[in-house]
Amino acid sequence: MRRVPIIAAVLVIAGIAAGTALPKTAVAPVVAERQASMKAMASAAKTISEIFAGKVAYDAAAFKAATETIRRRSGSAMVDAFPADSLGEPSDAKADIGQSREEFAALARHLESLAAALSDAADKAPDGITQAMRMKPGMAMGSSLLGKRAGGAAEDDPSKMPAEHLFHLMLQDCTNCHAKFREKQQ
Repeated sequence: MRRVPIIAAVLVIAGIAAGTALPKTAVAPVVAERQASMKAMASAAKTISEIFAGKVAYDAAAFKAATETIRRRSGSAMVDAFPADSLGEPSDAKADIGQSREEFAALARHLESLAAALSDAADKAPDGITQAMRMKPGMAMGSSLLGKRAGGAAEDDPSKMPAEHLFHLMLQDCTNCHAKFREKQQ
């Protein structure tokens, strides 16, 4: 009978020791915060997508809130969420972010500029998605890392792009960033 409490005590002590010996498995607060931020951005993108697809009724406040969620969490806020000591396992953020900090920051700033332009477009559409906000037939998505397209300065100015095109470019930025800087942990 005395064996059970002794074995239990040994297991508890071993568990405590193992817990302190394996800090890499614990998620640091900065990692948890950025994971929550990314989930909020994904949820916002889903809202925008459903509005453009007509799956949900247009709601100007929801559309604006979703664009602002992405804008506030991108740019310098996104860069600051990835300090060098939080990269690599157990996080999904690759250590490459540290070696390619400028490229990562450029993607974060580009996403922010697109989200800001989409937020401005939301201000101009209190009653619904207008035809001017829709992507035009034949509009290219862009092929470079930052979605740059051949064309004049007006074509590169997010404030002059249809809102739906801005949204697609935002998704492209997310895809490009995740492809280069994210490695899903098992």
